[in-house]
Amino acid sequence: MTAPEAPEELVLAGEFETPARDAWRELVAGVLAKSGREVDAADAERAIATATDDGFEIAALYTAQDAPGVPTGAPGLPPFTRASRPEGHVADGWYRRQRHALTDLGSAHDVVMAELENGVSSLWLVLGEAGGPDVDALPRLLEGVFLDLAPVALEAGRDTPDAAATLLRLAAENGVTTALGGSLGYDPLLARTRGGEPLTDAYREKLVEHARTAAEQHPHLATVVADGLPHHEAGGSDGQELGATLAAGVHAVRLLNDAGLSVDDAFARVEFRLAATADQFATLAKLRAARRCWDRIGSVAGASESARALRTHAVTSPAMLTGRDPWVNILRTTVAAVGAGLGGADAVTVLPFDSVLGLPDDFSRRVARNTQALLLEESHLAHVIDPAGGSWYVESLTDALAHAAWDVFTGIERDGGIESVLDDGSLASALEETWTARADRIAHRTDPITGVSEFPNLHETLPTREHPLSAYSVALSGTGDAQGGLPRRRYAQVFEDLRDRADAASERPTAFLATVGALAQYTARLSFATNLLHAGGIDITEGPGGTDLDEIVSAFRSAGTSVAVIASSDKVYAEHAAPLARALADAGATRIVLAGSPKTLSDDALTGYLYTGCDAAALLTDLLDELGA
Repeated sequence: MTAPEAPEELVLAGEFETPARDAWRELVAGVLAKSGREVDAADAERAIATATDDGFEIAALYTAQDAPGVPTGAPGLPPFTRASRPEGHVADGWYRRQRHALTDLGSAHDVVMAELENGVSSLWLVLGEAGGPDVDALPRLLEGVFLDLAPVALEAGRDTPDAAATLLRLAAENGVTTALGGSLGYDPLLARTRGGEPLTDAYREKLVEHARTAAEQHPHLATVVADGLPHHEAGGSDGQELGATLAAGVHAVRLLNDAGLSVDDAFARVEFRLAATADQFATLAKLRAARRCWDRIGSVAGASESARALRTHAVTSPAMLTGRDPWVNILRTTVAAVGAGLGGADAVTVLPFDSVLGLPDDFSRRVARNTQALLLEESHLAHVIDPAGGSWYVESLTDALAHAAWDVFTGIERDGGIESVLDDGSLASALEETWTARADRIAHRTDPITGVSEFPNLHETLPTREHPLSAYSVALSGTGDAQGGLPRRRYAQVFEDLRDRADAASERPTAFLATVGALAQYTARLSFATNLLHAGGIDITEGPGGTDLDEIVSAFRSAGTSVAVIASSDKVYAEHAAPLARALADAGATRIVLAGSPKTLSDDALTGYLYTGCDAAALLTDLLDELGA
């Protein structure tokens, strides 16, 4: 049999007409009409767009006409949007940089060596004031570690000068010079973002001294971290976090340049630390936008092209981690690491899933490092340079984030620089405004948190961890803020506080679910109400169903609670809800909530409504108050 002759030109889906955008808009308008939203076809696209905290919208459809007209360049060339190096991370992948705040020095060295032997390629060591062992322990921690192969990033707070001097001494003793990488961890904004006593002149002098040493002997060693995590944890948007971090980077460059370092040496000493969230596309675009903006700043400052290639350290967001149903954090951090890797981060830290609960154990550390091992060695994420490059959505999002961050950065510069806006509170106010909007969405569950505000496991048994209030967990839990500085927040905190209240009660707070009608009529709202009540730690006693009000009221009395939730369909409500509410009130119910919106039914006996988009946090707080939790 003769094989068919291949066509000269292969046209995929050539038998179909090219779809028109206007036709798609009409279809969207039709779907919206079926759901009760009457929208003109011309406005349909805008109607389903997603608003961001940075003032721009994310569309539901992107085509070539949506791609920005800004050239992204080639990997390794300005504006470095696509990668800081021409080869990307194809050869070795990004650095798998795991964080360690190990207070037990006896086991700390064993943990560090086990990490390196099992896939970790860079260490982030917390020392001294920052919450780890004393700086004197650093030689023991690094005993047997090849500093030319495993870059070390330090976090030692006001003890950074001593920690940095120790690391440089160890490098010299081991003959490691040009190959020394990582970061000394100096943060000239530390007191302003994290609180505590002001930094001393000696701190700044050592920062400059060690920056000179790095410039002369260790070209791959960063001296200063421009830390975006404080702005992220305070509730800032991606644009605010990036804009403030750019301003922090410029502040560091000025400090070093004023001390006599060249512009190139000053730029080369800065490493950005940015949050990677469960929104993988936002993370990906933020890292691409960071390189583009930093290149623009460097070009204006007169830095050479190579010095303008930003180095980035991405950390899975502490703000998104939960203490409840912590195993879901494994999924969150995996998605975040995917975004960071695809976005071209030079080093990625996956925080262990149990970090909020205390010091991570061997299992959670293993999961954290193997998350990155899987992404690099099985999924081969680093084998393609900037794999999202050319995506109309990603290029558009990168451009929008770059502009949003640039607006924040230039606004900070106009107001006197990052120190000024931190001192006068204007930056904190801007972050607070964004956080207030986010907190409102979380409270209304329009920003759902899986396992906490949605699909909670009321009867879960949480794992126990050592040092539940250690510096490690305090930095991730939003508790124990130092004096001054920016607040540390976690998105799940409001619902987890409600769960803690309920758990602390002598008896589990319980609400009676007054189901009305047939099973098929009340099942949907029964499930919805149960899910919402469990998010506040409130258990349920389910009624008998049916329409016999005396039977339902009798079951309520037996439940031993003062809170009742009526659950059924709108059709059943029209006939039975109002009489039932009054009967429950007569039987002693002081909180009678309808599973439905206020439009469903209005009656004086009802004290609240439970529906999609309601202020769940406020409702649950009221119910716990009523139940004495």
